[in-house]
Amino acid sequence: MGTIQKFEDIDAWQKARVLTREIYAVTGDGAFAKDFGLRDQIRRAAVSVMSNIAEGFDRGGVREFIQFLFIAKGSAAEVQAQLYVALDAGYIKPEQFKGLYDLAGDTGRLIGGFIRYLKSREQAGGKR
Repeated sequence: MGTIQKFEDIDAWQKARVLTREIYAVTGDGAFAKDFGLRDQIRRAAVSVMSNIAEGFDRGGVREFIQFLFIAKGSAAEVQAQLYVALDAGYIKPEQFKGLYDLAGDTGRLIGGFIRYLKSREQAGGKR
């Protein structure tokens, strides 16, 4: 893994950006757009994934960065849970649900892998 110079270099952040873009697109149409509570909550959760990766990166310390990554991972799971609400309310079709659910899951897995990498580097006394 090459040296990460800025948060935009992080694969998990890039995937989170795609997730956020897709969530904004699906929540901007039809009945979903009119359910302000759910629409705003799922959007905030998606944005939280990106934001926590960026904020944690800029904190400087590996341990603090890992804490922010755990928050980001939790936000990805929150998106998945809210997608069930959207599906059950008829705001999204099953194929949309699956695509977005899988994208959020992939994002969470990338974050989890990055956490494991950072922990191993920290134990070895290395830098990110």
